[in-house]
Amino acid sequence: MEALTYNHWVLLTVGSLIMGLSKGGIPGAGNLTVAIFALALEDALGPIGVPLSVGLLLPVLISADLAATIVYRRHADWKYIFRLLPCFLIGTVLGWWVFDYFQGGEDERVSQLKIIIGLILLSMTGLHFILQFRKKKKAKKLSDPNLNAVPKGSIGLGILFGLLGGVATMLANAAGPIAQLYLLVMNLPKYSFIGTSAWLFLIVNICKIPFMVDLGIITIETIKVSSWLFIPAVFGAVFAPLIVKKINQAIFEKLIWFFIIIAGLRMIF
Repeated sequence: MEALTYNHWVLLTVGSLIMGLSKGGIPGAGNLTVAIFALALEDALGPIGVPLSVGLLLPVLISADLAATIVYRRHADWKYIFRLLPCFLIGTVLGWWVFDYFQGGEDERVSQLKIIIGLILLSMTGLHFILQFRKKKKAKKLSDPNLNAVPKGSIGLGILFGLLGGVATMLANAAGPIAQLYLLVMNLPKYSFIGTSAWLFLIVNICKIPFMVDLGIITIETIKVSSWLFIPAVFGAVFAPLIVKKINQAIFEKLIWFFIIIAGLRMIF
């Protein structure tokens, strides 16, 4: 990782901070981190930097997840975690197999992986806005006595969303909106929503470690870099609520999603 310059380190640090903010109260912002890591590593190392960025980011994700689970440790609804987790893990195995193909040592395949990551980011952006639409719709139905009923087909949705989320998290560390959309459909209260999501991804991300080691995208060198990025990630997760109070969150989130779209398009084209 000697190829990383000062500018690369600044980008990776900012990306880690944004990931922490995402876990601590700014939904979807972590998808920008995926793009920042991929583009920074590609600039530093060439095409091989794109798959390496996925492995480099995983320990940073786990540190932010751990901080979020400590903050929201009492608010997880384990029924939904157990419903999503098996399919997430199956999807992770499928994603590992797909990742292995695209990483196959050829620049053309690696470039295709970059395009796929870009498409995943844009798809997650679309899901985010669906999520926001459903939140507004839910707010209008607060007086509905059936609001807290478990929706029909929730197990089937859990299987579908779990498989899609597992593949997306393995290929790009970008499955947050998929799980969040499912949990929103299940009508979870605010804190239960955050706590359940945090615990789910902590478990899934830890389970991804041996697969990424097998793929060669988590190495001693990447761990050395990741270890320095724990600090801004944890800082962002713990202090996100305070930071959000000091800024106009609506404007900040619009800027985040604007840059995610630009980054996703940049990775495709």
